[in-house]
Amino acid sequence: MPYAAALVLTVVVEVPVYAIVLTRGLGWSWRGAVLAGLAVNALTHPVAWWLLSGAGADYLPRFAAVECGVWLVEALALYAVARREAGLLALTALVANTASALAGVAAWWAWT
Repeated sequence: MPYAAALVLTVVVEVPVYAIVLTRGLGWSWRGAVLAGLAVNALTHPVAWWLLSGAGADYLPRFAAVECGVWLVEALALYAVARREAGLLALTALVANTASALAGVAAWWAWT
């Protein structure tokens, strides 16, 4: 799957999750919540893509490790801005990243 397609898929899946939780759970504006979702993906997606490129036989364990790292970085980045509700932000990042990882795996299977 080309990088641009993977990025679009990630954003389409994750940003609504962040937007719903940040607006309803933390009272953020829709604009701020959408921008936060875009920002954390701009921070993590290129690095994750680079770390996974060229992975051979060890792809699955590397994928799992990278996804765990992405989850933690996104949760911490959101907490650095919000400075409250660390548990809610960690759970939100986990849900958003799990959903996009599953969508990415499904798209990869469809793509190949």
